[in-house]
Amino acid sequence: MPQQVDDVWEGESLLYVLRERMGLPGSKNACEQGECGSCTVYLDGVPVCACLVAAGQAQGREVGTVEGLAPAGELHPVQQAFLEAGAVQCGFCTPGLLVATDDLVTRSRAEGRKPADAEIREALAGNLCRCTGYEKILDAVRLAADRMAGDPR
Repeated sequence: MPQQVDDVWEGESLLYVLRERMGLPGSKNACEQGECGSCTVYLDGVPVCACLVAAGQAQGREVGTVEGLAPAGELHPVQQAFLEAGAVQCGFCTPGLLVATDDLVTRSRAEGRKPADAEIREALAGNLCRCTGYEKILDAVRLAADRMAGDPR
């Protein structure tokens, strides 16, 4: 759903505008240096750290947030997989991981395949999690890839 924000100061980050001006708190504000991945959003279909993007750079472009993964109010297959695999603990890193996983699985599906473990690790390398130890996150990505490929597991 297209939205517009007026009176944006050119130095504001996209993350600030999403969270504070638009009421979209899904992307988290953690490091403010693009190191943790908690604020990952889509900008014209490409995952970016919203803390590193000036709000003015998003003018006229398509921004997708974790809130947009399941616009109908139902869980997206990636979200469901994270719940079922126990990959969500404190939840702070989860929005960025969900966006990164959706991007990876969508790209892999477009190529008619599921992502390999090394590819999963590379795709999630920019997302830090201090709670899970990552194994459950990797399980969730594999489950999401299976489900999005039509495997009901």
